[in-house]
Amino acid sequence: MSPAPLCLLLLTLLSAEPARAKLIRIPLNRVHPGHRTLNPLRGWGEPAEPSRLGTPSTGDKPIFVPLSKFLNVQYFGKIGLGTPPQNFSVVFDTGSSNLWVPSKRCHFLSLPCWFHHRFDPKASSSFRPNGTKFAIQYGTGRLSGILSEDKLTIGEIKGAPVTFGEALWEPSLVFTFAHFDGILGLGFPSLAMGGVQPPLDALVEQGLLDKPVFSFHLNRDSEGADGGELVLGGSDPTHYIPPLTFVPVTVPAFWQIHMEGVKVGTGLTVCAQGCAAILDTGTSLITGPSEEIQALNVAIGGFPLLAGQYLIQCSKIPSLPAVSFLLGGVWFNLTAQDYVIQIAQGGIRLCMSGFQGLDMPPPAGPLWILGDVFLGTYVSVFDRGHVNGSARVGLARARSGETGGKGMNPRRRGSAADALARRMRTDR
Repeated sequence: MSPAPLCLLLLTLLSAEPARAKLIRIPLNRVHPGHRTLNPLRGWGEPAEPSRLGTPSTGDKPIFVPLSKFLNVQYFGKIGLGTPPQNFSVVFDTGSSNLWVPSKRCHFLSLPCWFHHRFDPKASSSFRPNGTKFAIQYGTGRLSGILSEDKLTIGEIKGAPVTFGEALWEPSLVFTFAHFDGILGLGFPSLAMGGVQPPLDALVEQGLLDKPVFSFHLNRDSEGADGGELVLGGSDPTHYIPPLTFVPVTVPAFWQIHMEGVKVGTGLTVCAQGCAAILDTGTSLITGPSEEIQALNVAIGGFPLLAGQYLIQCSKIPSLPAVSFLLGGVWFNLTAQDYVIQIAQGGIRLCMSGFQGLDMPPPAGPLWILGDVFLGTYVSVFDRGHVNGSARVGLARARSGETGGKGMNPRRRGSAADALARRMRTDR
């Protein structure tokens, strides 16, 4: 990254959020790797009718939520729904804006229900029926169900009324072996299906969060005991090397920004005239238009596998060039240790490129998705409540030893072979 001028550093320090007397933290858990990585691939369908929501409660401190990681390319944490809370593992997803979990009332033939925690409305004294139908179409599957209302427990926050989806029918096997139960969306209200108030907005409206700001620190160290942290209401400066570089959000739906360019070493440049990009914690890899991603992968020695993915010769990793992203006038660099996903199982070692071709049709596309391969190297601060009224994203290099940067164990990453067959709605 380019060194910041002294004046920029001083301005950043002066504008940083004030130190808080106490930070609320939850011990982090690490999930032992399995054999597959399954990504939440979103695309909310149309509900039958708009839903309702309730309100009230307290707190102005950042809330720290534990993140678990699965093969270092998927991160999820715990929430509770109902009274007493029923616990679920959810992907905290900046690329969607709704909350859903499997339901106890799911269809008997819906296999994912039998392999995951299920919400039981009869076991909650605070449950309120809603009944509005919803449907979600994913790149590799779909689900449907009904909306319900109950109280959310997340970190130290308890008893926050929210509207969420109870999944009744999950016919796709992609959810059966997933290491998460559901998804909690952290996108903008305009992305929420049926006008449902996103969980973050509900927490802010009820006075449970001081401001609509949250940040991700994704720990990619395979030797570490945790998967990182989601911080609600602010960020933790101990996670990153200041200053934060803030980039304005251009389309307040996904966390979409303007990317000024991408270059490979000192040679190839793609996105040469600038392009749209979204920062998405629900995506494992970095995706972009297939032609540009093909050129990028050729430049780093990748050769095609399938579904827009590429293999890398493992022995070449030490000599591969950096791939750099120009955001907010600052270059954000990824080394080969950052962008090559290395899989070692049963004595077999396989190396995959962290760049995948994915063509988004207009009007949503073309665009790039900066997923966990990027966000694991840089701490990201998502700010919906900046003083001038416009949303922004802050990025800073994560501190050494806490990400997949230089000096990391080269066996730290896992397979993302079916991670990103994404589909985005283009009618928003």
